[in-house]
Amino acid sequence: MTGVAARALPQRSRRDARGAAAVEFALIAPILCLLLAGAVDFGGALYTNLRLDTAVAAGANYAQVNAANVSSANGAALAANIANVVETSEGAVYANGVVVVNNGPSVTVSGGSASPGGTPGNADACYCPTGAGQSFAWGGAAVCGAVCPSGGIAGKFVTITVTRTYNPVFASYGLVANHTISASAAVETQ
Repeated sequence: MTGVAARALPQRSRRDARGAAAVEFALIAPILCLLLAGAVDFGGALYTNLRLDTAVAAGANYAQVNAANVSSANGAALAANIANVVETSEGAVYANGVVVVNNGPSVTVSGGSASPGGTPGNADACYCPTGAGQSFAWGGAAVCGAVCPSGGIAGKFVTITVTRTYNPVFASYGLVANHTISASAAVETQ
């Protein structure tokens, strides 16, 4: 091999490597874009969940501070105030929710419109609620301070449940069931 041919060989292989890198990037770029879109979608769902948790925490804090109002006389106003705190903590008409004051007065918020309900007289009794998430069961009235069948102590509670519709781009990863993200809390006030 002559000296000129030996020097030309490394230059030719460098040109081929540049073309190979472009081909490799063209093959990998769609996968990287798909991973980025999935991360952004997952982040959006997680951010929505954290905002709902913040709204429920604000309502739970308000319920604790105003625990003396868990009664048949003040329960309806307390439920309305808690619903207002939950709704306004993350901006108007952010989520739908239900606030129940000790199995008595309640407020349901849907599309920014609040509607009262429940039986105010129930708010004077103590309960042993069971369940979690959106499925709280109050059970029958119990003696305040008595031991509940579940091991807790009978008392007065406020339940807060908030939901928001979220349509993920990739629905198959199972984080968002039925296009709804929810957060809830049961706050013992006594």
